[in-house]
Amino acid sequence: MRILYAIQGTGNGHLSRALDIVPLLQKRCQLDILVSGCQADLVLPFEVKYRCHGLSFIFGKKGGVNFVKTFAQLQTKVFYEQVRDLPVEDYDLVISDFEPISAWACYFKKKPCVALSHQSAVLDPKAPQPKKDDYLGRFILKNYAPATAHYGFHFERFSKNTFTPVIRSQVRELEPTNQGHYTVYLPAYEDEVLLKKLSSFQDVKWEVFSKHNQSPIRQGNIHIKPINNEQFVQSMASSAGVLCGAGFETPAEALYLQKKLLVVPMKRQYEQHCNAGALAAMGVPVIKSLKSKHLPTIAEWLAHGQVIPVHYPNETEQIIDLVLETHAVPAVVHP
Repeated sequence: MRILYAIQGTGNGHLSRALDIVPLLQKRCQLDILVSGCQADLVLPFEVKYRCHGLSFIFGKKGGVNFVKTFAQLQTKVFYEQVRDLPVEDYDLVISDFEPISAWACYFKKKPCVALSHQSAVLDPKAPQPKKDDYLGRFILKNYAPATAHYGFHFERFSKNTFTPVIRSQVRELEPTNQGHYTVYLPAYEDEVLLKKLSSFQDVKWEVFSKHNQSPIRQGNIHIKPINNEQFVQSMASSAGVLCGAGFETPAEALYLQKKLLVVPMKRQYEQHCNAGALAAMGVPVIKSLKSKHLPTIAEWLAHGQVIPVHYPNETEQIIDLVLETHAVPAVVHP
C-alpha cells in the first residue's frame, strides 16, 4: 500500500507532529512525504520525496502577518503547476496536515484526501470560537487545503474526530524542572520590541528564541537566542513558564510539561484567535498584544499565574490505525 503524507511547512508545529506520525505510517505502508511552504526551522530526519513552494504566511515584526512579503512570495503559476503535476493518483491514500498542494491536487483529480491536522479541529462546529468572528479568516482556513474527511487535534476533545495534541516523544521523555527563567517564543515580534517590553520586568530572567537573529544577544536579564529545536525544548522544560503566540504545538507542549502559560495571538491570524479562545476557556491568560497597557497582565501572570492541568495521553498510534482502517483500501495489516 502506498500512502502520501503531505505536511504544511509554515512554522514548526506540523513538522513537530510529523516526527511521531511518520514512523508509525512507515511501519504500516510504503510512505512518501511531501513538504510545502517556508518559515519552518525544524528539519525532518526522513527522506522527503516532494518539496513544494506551497502557500506560506510570512511573520511580521510587530505582532502580525507581513502581508506585503506574504503576497510577494506567492508564486501562483508554480502553485498551479505543482498541483497539476503531483501524481496523487499513484497513491492508495493521501493524508494532508493542512498542506494545500496535495489537497488541491486531490480535489481536481477527484481523489479522496484525509485531513489530519489541528485546523480540522478548529473548523469543527463544536470547536471554541473567538468572541469576534472573522468571515474572511474562516473562509481562508476552510478552503486553504480542502479534504473529504477530517480528523483534528485540539487542546481538549469535544467531538468524535477531535483528539488531544500529539506530544512528540522528545517532549514526553523530558523530566520537567523549574530553574526560574521564562521561555519566550513570539516570532511575529522583532527582537527590539521584545527587548523593550520584557526589560520592564528587571527581576525576571527571559530566554527568548528568535526567528529574526542568527547570533545570540544578551542584554541585562534578557538572553535572545536563534531558533534551535533542542535548546528550545530544554529551555521550555526547565522554565517557570512560557510566553508564546497562540499557535498549537508550543502551547500544547507547555501545558503538557505543566508550565504556566500566557499567549499573545498574532494579529489578523484567525486560527490563532480561535486557539486563544479555547485556551482562555481553559483558564490560560491571553493578551492582545505587547502594548504597554497589557504589561500589568504579564506582571500579574509572573507573580500569580497558575498551571492549567491537562491530560494528553499518547494516542497517536490508535489515531493512525483509525484513519487507515477507515479510509485505506485494501485493509491495513497492523505491525
